[in-house]
Amino acid sequence: MPNTAGNNPGNNLDNGSNGLADKAVAPAYATASPSLTKRPKLIPNRQHALLWYVLSLVVIGLDQWTKWLAELKLNFHEPVAVIEPILNWTLAYNYGAAFSFLADQGGWQKWFFAGLSLAMSLFLVIYLTRAPRQAKLLNVGLALILGGAIGNLIDRVRIGKVIDFIHVHYADVWHYPIFNVADIAICTGVAIVVIDMLFLEGKRNAKFQA
Repeated sequence: MPNTAGNNPGNNLDNGSNGLADKAVAPAYATASPSLTKRPKLIPNRQHALLWYVLSLVVIGLDQWTKWLAELKLNFHEPVAVIEPILNWTLAYNYGAAFSFLADQGGWQKWFFAGLSLAMSLFLVIYLTRAPRQAKLLNVGLALILGGAIGNLIDRVRIGKVIDFIHVHYADVWHYPIFNVADIAICTGVAIVVIDMLFLEGKRNAKFQA
């Protein structure tokens, strides 16, 4: 018996149309797949760094204002209780670096630490323009460090020493070195940058192209 199915013109048309459909779909799939794997690029801050400079200016303003109040309202090394027994306002001056490092030197440390702060500040100003715009937490940390560095730099240039007044302690058993708002900003900023490096930078690099 003749195979009518094989000679059926309708079947031939169906097969032909299926083949055309396959050919039409294949190029679309082939061209779509590369775009699915393409990652967006990391965009440097550039002019958007102005936003983070504003945050630095806020830190500087708050730091200088609180130091002005401390010198206006407090007497040198006379503690004023704020939260007993853990927090006092105590006016002190630091001629050295953090924790009074090199404070007992002959005065050369003033310009050494001023130069160091200036170099760090200039580096951060430039780096903020190049830091990724997508790395918002990193930018916050850098802006805090910049504001704190400039806040203490102003003290060193203006009066040759850094004004401190925040005294954390526990009764008379334990005393933390007296510090200021700029120190808080620097320490917080460093902690944020470290957190970004440890937990966010790898994810960011995997998500975005450099």
